[in-house]
Amino acid sequence: MGDRGYGGESEIRVKNRVRDLRAEREWSQADLADRLDVSRQTINALETGKYDPSLPLAFKVAALFKRRIEEIFFPEK
Repeated sequence: MGDRGYGGESEIRVKNRVRDLRAEREWSQADLADRLDVSRQTINALETGKYDPSLPLAFKVAALFKRRIEEIFFPEK
């Protein structure tokens, strides 16, 4: 864990269930990207853990899948 450079707080890594939820619906990454109005590359980065979503995007994902944010995005242990 690294220091973000403000207030000495440590970075929290986030895991997510986006890939599983997308696969349950048989959507491609492009399908999900279209539904969320983001690029397919953004979906790929989310699913591989290279990108943590902004709060507005996390809310859009949660609304699309009809789940609470905490059910989709959670701290890595």
